[in-house]
Amino acid sequence: MKITDIKVRKLFDEGPMKAIVSVTFDNEFALHDIKVIYAKERYFIVMPTKKNPDGTYRDVAHPINAAFRGKLEAAVLDAYDRALEEEQALADESSDEV
Repeated sequence: MKITDIKVRKLFDEGPMKAIVSVTFDNEFALHDIKVIYAKERYFIVMPTKKNPDGTYRDVAHPINAAFRGKLEAAVLDAYDRALEEEQALADESSDEV
């Protein structure tokens, strides 16, 4: 399975959740609501979840093995870094225009 697109849907400045991301696989399957989290001095991803009646959460979809999870996490975090750079470049352009 090949990651063919990653879209950073929303960025957050405050709190541990830093972004919400969608990933497309093989140009045929999309997975939405992957969260980029910063906690314990590192960034990582959290898969989309569903709240159970007892108040706990369960992954809706998730990687089956550590190798693919690492590949997915690296790709999502790379896209997040690029989105931050683009946001900063736009902010810099706006401040230059004033």
